Amino acid sequence: MEKVSTLLSENMVYLGKSLGVGTNFDVLYRVVEVGGRQACLYMIDGFCKDEVMQKLMQHFMSVTPDKMPADAYQMSKQLLCYGEVDLKEKWAEIEYAVMSGVVAMFVDGFDRCILIDARTYPARSVSEPEKDKVLRGSKDGFVETIVFNTALIRRRIRSSQLRMVMMKAGTTSQTDIVLCYMEDRVDQEFLRRIKERILSLKVDALSLNQESLAECLYQRRWYNPFPKFKYTERPDTAAAQVLEGNIIILVDNSPSAMITPTTFFDVIEEADDYYFPPITGTYLRLSRMIIAILTYLVTPTLLLLMKYPEWIPPQFSFIQLQDDINVPLIWQFLILELAIDGLKLAAVNTPNMLSTPLSVMAALVLGEFSVKSGWFNSEVMLYMAFVAVANYTQNSLEMGYALKFMRVVNLILTAIFGLGGYLAGIAILIFSIATNRTVSKQSYLYPLFPFNGKQLWHQLVRTRMPGARK
Repeated sequence: MEKVSTLLSENMVYLGKSLGVGTNFDVLYRVVEVGGRQACLYMIDGFCKDEVMQKLMQHFMSVTPDKMPADAYQMSKQLLCYGEVDLKEKWAEIEYAVMSGVVAMFVDGFDRCILIDARTYPARSVSEPEKDKVLRGSKDGFVETIVFNTALIRRRIRSSQLRMVMMKAGTTSQTDIVLCYMEDRVDQEFLRRIKERILSLKVDALSLNQESLAECLYQRRWYNPFPKFKYTERPDTAAAQVLEGNIIILVDNSPSAMITPTTFFDVIEEADDYYFPPITGTYLRLSRMIIAILTYLVTPTLLLLMKYPEWIPPQFSFIQLQDDINVPLIWQFLILELAIDGLKLAAVNTPNMLSTPLSVMAALVLGEFSVKSGWFNSEVMLYMAFVAVANYTQNSLEMGYALKFMRVVNLILTAIFGLGGYLAGIAILIFSIATNRTVSKQSYLYPLFPFNGKQLWHQLVRTRMPGARK
């Protein structure tokens, strides 16, 4: 049976089997009499507003037979005072609506189902995200409820050109996806391709939300670690990207937004660049770029100079290792790279009440005692500590890990081939960035390549806002 029957008993039998009524404790139904006709309401416990349903039930029971409409359309217009009401006749659409939290009402003799959107989702407050913090600016953030996230963007962009297109993906999960863009600023051809890709997805479920969608949208060069999307948990950042003509992808149950298309320069931008005056914003941006370069070069350069100590200028002779080297330097660097990631994972899984004492213990054991025991040299610990802390200057975790993987490759090549390996590692880094492509198949290094001097200047230097120019 593909469509709703006019007999209420047949509809109840079909939904009883389809929704697992009686097996699923949270699938509720209620048989009532409305204007002399039998009716049945289906809903998911925890997704419905109790106050609204209580008022609707009281209203239904007060309807007399002489005021009862003849069909579902007239009933939706005359008796349902709740704003969001829809009519459906196909079972696939009705089942999807019920599992999304919408109340489905069937009336005996009516050939269509009345869908009443009286749903509410459990949600946390829109507080500032833990990771995407800024020194100045708004302190709200995205949450796991997609309707709240779209409202946070509309609060900032009160334009009739703003579009919020709802789609879904996943045969089983049927996850809601929203494309957010400005109709008069977006690249229409790129928008069309994104919609076609989402509609053509052949997946059972987006089990990992945005990451599952990202891997489906971008399948080329999966081995390239540099991020193809930029993620943000800040509504102000998402709104700014929408105004620049980009597309924001919101996925239900995910507290962050995907920004596309994204270039290398877009990833290293942060909201703090714009919440400070132009000079301060430029300093912060350039500092972040320089530190990112240093996190990649510091340890391979040290390893190269220790391999060829005669290259060290006399005024920098203090960088030479003073103590005996018991473990080869390359193994010290690789072990510490792994140990830093282990500490990160331990910090994530450590209860808050234990984080401080465990941090002190880790600093003592892995820091001072590891040097005294001869496993690591103090200079190696110093440079790796700089790399570990400096990695957090990058807001993008994906970019931080991409630089980490490239750094490890350079370390290994330098240890094996010396100067040739060092230069080859840098060449691999440049090649990986240069051959990477955005989702729109544009250059990842734009506006550096293809060169656009004016746009490159704006990417490197924080200029005045368009609204502040005269």
